[in-house]
Amino acid sequence: MKVTFLGTGTSQGVPVIACECSVCSSPDSKDKRLRSSIMVEQNGKTIVVDTGPDFREQMLRHQVKQLDAILYTHAHRDHLSGLDDIRGFNFKMKRAIDVYCEKRVEAAIRREFFYAFEEPKYPGVPEMNLHQITLEPFQVLGIPIIPIQVFHHRMKVLGFRFGDFVYITDANRIEPAELEKMKGCKVLVLNALRREEHISHFTLDEAVELVNLLNPEAAYFTHISHQLGLHQEVEDELPAHIHLAYDGLELHF
Repeated sequence: MKVTFLGTGTSQGVPVIACECSVCSSPDSKDKRLRSSIMVEQNGKTIVVDTGPDFREQMLRHQVKQLDAILYTHAHRDHLSGLDDIRGFNFKMKRAIDVYCEKRVEAAIRREFFYAFEEPKYPGVPEMNLHQITLEPFQVLGIPIIPIQVFHHRMKVLGFRFGDFVYITDANRIEPAELEKMKGCKVLVLNALRREEHISHFTLDEAVELVNLLNPEAAYFTHISHQLGLHQEVEDELPAHIHLAYDGLELHF
């Protein structure tokens, strides 16, 4: 299995106008973060988790030629709004894309991309096959996946376990029963928004504490705000087995 970090950033805390902060002006490519998403490649299949506003740029940046399925963690726009850009894959692959999400995310997709579901179908709309998932384990093209429910303030959000790899984004609380699903993983990915307390995201210290509790072989932090600081400076503070993820990072299992 190969995991690629398509984006490790967040809309949270990022100014809407040109910014001259140390992160924005950094020459280090690891400080250039698109919205958070990963791509999982296994058995010749390609799965993307979340399609934020940067989805098209991420697909072009990594020269992705094949997209077999999309999983959604939740329906916030920084994780969903790029869905329209599956059109290119529809055209190239001559088929609809399989999309896996919870019931409330499906409702958001049908609401925000209503034109994709109207009849008669307008030529060129994004084509997808929607599959509802729950907290029960499921398979995508023969790849076993375990959903993990976490809390994004009061909102229930999904993370996913692929074998020994666990991906959690947009969380600030995980119940004990869901933590059990994460135990024994070799690689853990968690969101670590910033140093200061936040209503709906783990802070850097909280993410480190959770890594210490679960004790994976390695951990990577994602969904990083500019407020956290420069990649290398934060990386230098972390224990040897904990890292800041960065756009383009590849992990192989």
